Amino acid sequence: MSNSSSMPQFLLLAFADRRELQLLHFWLFLAISLAALLANGLILSAVACDHHLHTPMGFFLLNLSLTDLGCICTTVPKAMHNSLWDTTTISYTGCAAQAFFFYFFISAEYFLLTIMCYDRYVAICKPLHYGTLLGSRACAHMAAAAWATGFLYSLLHTANTFSLPLCQGNALGQFFCELPHILKLSCSHSGYLREIGLIGVSVCLVFGCFIFIVFSYVQIFRAVLRIPSQQGRHKAFSTCLPHLAVVSIFVSTSFFSHLKPPSIYSPSLDLVVAVLYSVVPPSLNPLIYSLRNQELKDGLRTIMSGCFSATISSVLSSVQHLKCNS
Repeated sequence: MSNSSSMPQFLLLAFADRRELQLLHFWLFLAISLAALLANGLILSAVACDHHLHTPMGFFLLNLSLTDLGCICTTVPKAMHNSLWDTTTISYTGCAAQAFFFYFFISAEYFLLTIMCYDRYVAICKPLHYGTLLGSRACAHMAAAAWATGFLYSLLHTANTFSLPLCQGNALGQFFCELPHILKLSCSHSGYLREIGLIGVSVCLVFGCFIFIVFSYVQIFRAVLRIPSQQGRHKAFSTCLPHLAVVSIFVSTSFFSHLKPPSIYSPSLDLVVAVLYSVVPPSLNPLIYSLRNQELKDGLRTIMSGCFSATISSVLSSVQHLKCNS
């Protein structure tokens, strides 16, 4: 029997066996990660610098961008490293850290999306109480609760999983350290049952948030359909569609990844689905929100025009300095 404390490393699932395809995956992941870093960085800068975006939705969008950056920076760099250097190994400590941070950011994002749904519900169904129910203190408390719950969720699951003795080898059927795949290597029945209990509590929490989101959107759509003017209905739908699209992508890919029937199991399908729920949403979220939010588009335009003007001024001053020296 191989104890977890004596296992030096795990073997991750490679994206391809051919060197050309490995390099293709490297460049693809590099492009996705750079796009995600740029887009989320622009949103963070726009929300922080533009006072028009100092709203509850802007505040939650800033937190959502932080979770997106965390997800990308947790899984993608190691996958890029393995593809570039033709290796599949990750250390035991590195695997534990990757699993902890991934589940921390992904669970915090889910709770933030639930809070953002509440924000849209109050804005459309109870607009007169919006300032009271979603003041700055209330927003800070809700965001802190989302981060703290995500931290506790990740800490409990990671600590329990990596405390189990492993006796089924060290090969993980995934491109990053995903806890269900590590549990498959365990040979401890008591620890496995303990993790099943934690999963049961987590499932209740996840489905509770999901039911809240569905109920909120039912109320939102009922309220929107009662708006007499077509322009008012269009504006109300426009404020909800970005959040609804982000939630749909996040929930559908996550649920399919963890609840798909065993009859359709295959390593390649697992790999594709894992990329869909761990890499694609953090990259698409900024694009989805920026396309439908006029204030955010204005803020991004201001940030980019300011950066462009600063760059032009710097270049002109450098040219002028060279002329003076010559």
